[in-house]
Amino acid sequence: QVRLVESGGGSVQTGDSLTLSCSVSGFVYMMGWFRQIPVKEREFVAAIGWVVPKTYYSASVEDRFTISRNNASTTVYLQMNNLQPEETAIYYCAARTRPGSYNDRRDYDDWGQGIQVTVSS
Repeated sequence: QVRLVESGGGSVQTGDSLTLSCSVSGFVYMMGWFRQIPVKEREFVAAIGWVVPKTYYSASVEDRFTISRNNASTTVYLQMNNLQPEETAIYYCAARTRPGSYNDRRDYDDWGQGIQVTVSS
């Protein structure tokens, strides 16, 4: 089982930037970020391959968010620019330990506890 711990959430204003971090312990194949607001399904935000760091983004964030990892492969980051109020949500990092779909939450095996991001207008 992969242990994941998110940090870096908080409250910002519209148009601000915020960077989330997720410490990773254990073997992973791919890391992803998802977000969820009440009464909606958890949605894919971004993913990165762990051995070969190819990145993937949802259409709504691909020109504003950047997913990356450190060289030691112990932390994954999500840099979020120009945040909007509708992006207020709990953000989760997730680990996939086997091949699968990068944007399907059902293909991720382990999840962090989630961290709140609030964007005020």
